[in-house]
Amino acid sequence: MMQQRMQHRRYFASTAISLILLLVQGGADAFQATSTSLLGVSNRLRSSQTVLAGQRNGSHNDEGVDNIIVRSSSRRSFFTQQAPSILAAATIVANTLPILPANAEDDLIDVYFGCGCFWHVQHEFVEAERTILGRADDELTSRAGYAGGKAGASNGKVCYHNAQNIADYGKLGHAEVVSMRIPSSKFEEFAVEYCKLFDKDGNRPDQFGDRGTEYRNVVGIPGGKSSPLAESLVKASLKTGDKLDFAVGKGDDRDLAKVSFIMDTADFPAFGAEQYHQFHDGFKLDENYPNSYNSLAGKFAQKGEDFGKCPNGMIGIGIGGL
Repeated sequence: MMQQRMQHRRYFASTAISLILLLVQGGADAFQATSTSLLGVSNRLRSSQTVLAGQRNGSHNDEGVDNIIVRSSSRRSFFTQQAPSILAAATIVANTLPILPANAEDDLIDVYFGCGCFWHVQHEFVEAERTILGRADDELTSRAGYAGGKAGASNGKVCYHNAQNIADYGKLGHAEVVSMRIPSSKFEEFAVEYCKLFDKDGNRPDQFGDRGTEYRNVVGIPGGKSSPLAESLVKASLKTGDKLDFAVGKGDDRDLAKVSFIMDTADFPAFGAEQYHQFHDGFKLDENYPNSYNSLAGKFAQKGEDFGKCPNGMIGIGIGGL
């Protein structure tokens, strides 16, 4: 295994040097034509590909959202504009590429997804963590929570509806979300799972039940619309039928069908929900998950996870939001 990694490293270095020579001898066209051997980006950018979807032909949304944006970029413009940075990075990496354990995860990022009630959504992302990342129960990071409000927390708290009216997430402008910590390279696969939650017409699972800003569609990523992850989000939508438009979230956003708001996690972080909301059965009558799933919240609490000090639901029972 070690010998194979060293061969990959030498290949990387020789390829980087070849690219530098080609750029000098043949200019940007030669660099563009051969750069895929190093970067593996043959499918990364399509000519005039939409980076943030919206206002395409047959646009899904005509409800007056003024922050749905479109950006186009061709391979040629990308590589000619970014060639100096890519060459510098290639040279550095070729000389210093570390040999990592085979099972090491790349950069971990905190993201969140929201589309309606978080109970069902959390279950789907727990399954995604298991399937995509091979995580065991004690490694799962998907948590029900709240995000997207301008007010942030109130006295350090964001709570579900409660009789004491303490830090009510709805009044703070938040939506129900599921947060997780995943490798950045796997974000698009998780985004695909998110898009699969919507039906063929772009409606979320409970579109005709739970409505309002507390259930609006949101995706939180580091950097928001300026992040490369925004492009991955659009690609995921295209892979699953191009059902959604994406708008730039400004906080306290409206609940719009077929539109998901992209939030910058630096400005709009996720706040964890109460323990009784974690690993809960789904909102539909046939979504009764096994006890091995429902009991995970208690197990994490026993290991020291802090689920906050909010009141136990609307009337203090702490079951089903009551």
